[in-house]
Amino acid sequence: MLSQKDNDLLTLTGAGTPMGELIRRYWIPALLSEEIAEPDGPPVRVRLMDEELVAFRDSNGRIGLIGEHCRHRGASLFYGRNEDCGLRCIYHGWKFDVDGLVVETPAEPNDAIVREGINLTASPTIEKAGMVFAYLGPREKMPLFPNYAWAEAPATHTYVTKSFQECNYLQGLEGECDSSHLSFLHRPLYGPLSNRPIFTSVNPVYEVEPTDCGVRLIATRTLPDGQDYVRVSNFVMPVCSWVPARNKEAHFYVPIDDTHSWRYDLGFLDRPLNDADRANSRNNLLDADYRKLANRANDYLQDRVKQKNDNFTGMDAFLTHDSCATETMGPRYDRSKEYLGFGDLGVVAVRKALLKALADMKKGNEPPHLVRDAASNRFPHIDTFDVTVPKGTDWRTHAKAKWSNDRSASRT
Repeated sequence: MLSQKDNDLLTLTGAGTPMGELIRRYWIPALLSEEIAEPDGPPVRVRLMDEELVAFRDSNGRIGLIGEHCRHRGASLFYGRNEDCGLRCIYHGWKFDVDGLVVETPAEPNDAIVREGINLTASPTIEKAGMVFAYLGPREKMPLFPNYAWAEAPATHTYVTKSFQECNYLQGLEGECDSSHLSFLHRPLYGPLSNRPIFTSVNPVYEVEPTDCGVRLIATRTLPDGQDYVRVSNFVMPVCSWVPARNKEAHFYVPIDDTHSWRYDLGFLDRPLNDADRANSRNNLLDADYRKLANRANDYLQDRVKQKNDNFTGMDAFLTHDSCATETMGPRYDRSKEYLGFGDLGVVAVRKALLKALADMKKGNEPPHLVRDAASNRFPHIDTFDVTVPKGTDWRTHAKAKWSNDRSASRT
């Protein structure tokens, strides 16, 4: 369990909060590229950690992520005209560029206001793997964007979607760091999938290894034939987990505010996508606004007959299972009331890593995994996979990843 103080430290992310300031030091997903696909297309509201922002792609294809409210008299720029390399307020025509600078004030008799350099909050952005990432922290402390495997993959090898989560970001993130729930929450009762190792062996042995990027999480299950089935995932600072799903996936949990979040599911392969991969993208589970069709308001479309005869929950799709578990904990769960077990070893390790990062930052030290050196901006040791090995064999000898850059792989 966590104290109420530590629970607040980890879950409150608004401006001026310790966790909010920590997350703002990293590049985090702000929206999908498809939401602002066309130059001079409609702007999009973006809410991150209680900040009201608007995103747009200008005439030259550059992306702006600026404060939503016009510096003149506060009208929302979401309703603005995206034209001629800027977003123009519909109230009095003030126009702002992607850097948040006012570049035109047509209702004024001269350009004095433009010369004064009146500006809005503007965040640097970068597009990777179908997502627009933003940096919301102090500009002088902005790190390089990490060159992860998926960040360098061609568009033909990745898919991504996002879904609205009716709960605090940490509830979703912790679910990714807990392998034992796979054996229950996602279990089919019959058919060939019910024979997968994660369903036939329900009591994994856990290891955690601190790394320079966060925490490596290892869950080992003994198979009926005596071999070991090993799943390796990674918590990557500050809000991401790499997991071995049907494909390799990176899941991000980004705070909208303290009681809502966005989940981004990024799949990345070492080959071009096929139809089965695209079907796994989860888009068919969402409406046009990235809200789940099966949600808390309709009890996640649970079918009690299906629960008796088909799968453990009576719900369709892993995304629905996960959301039911994490959203029904409440908007912001009070961890001082929980009772942890051995299966929560990964969750505890991730909490400790985040709390340590907060303590270090309070002392004036830089948080971990902020990339400063372009020459070492590569991370082959951040990987996720599952592997079956003979009993007693070290899974590392069978690992496909090359962890030459891992500077802290001591076991805890």
